[in-house]
Amino acid sequence: MAITVRQLEIFEKVARCEHVTQASCQLFITQSAVSMAIAELERLAGAPLFERHGKRLLLNDRGRKILPEAMEVIRRIRAIEQFLEDSAGEPRGVLTIGASTTIGNYILPEIVAEFSRNYPQAKVLLTIANAQQIENALENGELDLGLIEGIPHSRVLDTSPWKNDELVVVVGKGHPWGGKKKASVEMLRGAPWIMREKGSGTREVFEAAMARKGIEFSIALELGHTEAIKKATEAGLGVGCLSRIAVERELEQGWLVEIACSLDLRRTLSVQTRECRYQTRLLQEFLSLLNQYRDT
Repeated sequence: MAITVRQLEIFEKVARCEHVTQASCQLFITQSAVSMAIAELERLAGAPLFERHGKRLLLNDRGRKILPEAMEVIRRIRAIEQFLEDSAGEPRGVLTIGASTTIGNYILPEIVAEFSRNYPQAKVLLTIANAQQIENALENGELDLGLIEGIPHSRVLDTSPWKNDELVVVVGKGHPWGGKKKASVEMLRGAPWIMREKGSGTREVFEAAMARKGIEFSIALELGHTEAIKKATEAGLGVGCLSRIAVERELEQGWLVEIACSLDLRRTLSVQTRECRYQTRLLQEFLSLLNQYRDT
């Protein structure tokens, strides 16, 4: 059985008009086309759906039973068509975005708020996780867009640089390093580090910088959130290494102290999408907004 939407539309119109001629006029098709569609639908149904009374066609019990179902199918199809037509104009719908911690907590909220003001019919669902988790979710189709910190690893995603960032080594205001505000290689080697978990872009950039200098290090505390690392560092539990964006307020207030060192802690924040020729209007508009925030 292969009932078409067009057959259901003709069936619904004939049921309302009770006449082939009137239905054909309203549908802008010939009477023979209406009659053929009804005949084919009844053939597929295995029995008549109408009772013939002269030129009038009245629904029988089987026809009355399927009419509400046919109307619901037509309503849903029209809703989909309307959505597709509307979304080609003003963006609407739900956009799922994943961002690693620094981007998701300290950069994206302002951008998402601006996007929501510009397009009130659109909704952004933001997932914050580490870079590895974001890449995996984007590859699996769970996200429409990803923004990550540090080194991209996926071979199947399109990755483009978005903003420049740097990590800074920080200690609490009462830490012994706070006086000179700088640390030698030996000091870095012997420090009790407070770090993000494996898979974090911040952790990976820090480890790569230490490896380039040949510095082995030990982790005293591993925490899954930037705010927890800041608080632990403020409390004097160890030395942290976080994005300047994330610790800007704490540095201004003097709660944390930046420590100069020989590490190259620069990194790139990147935008990732799946390799696809077609992008929805909703995704295109969000990417366009992100581009306005791109570092040149």
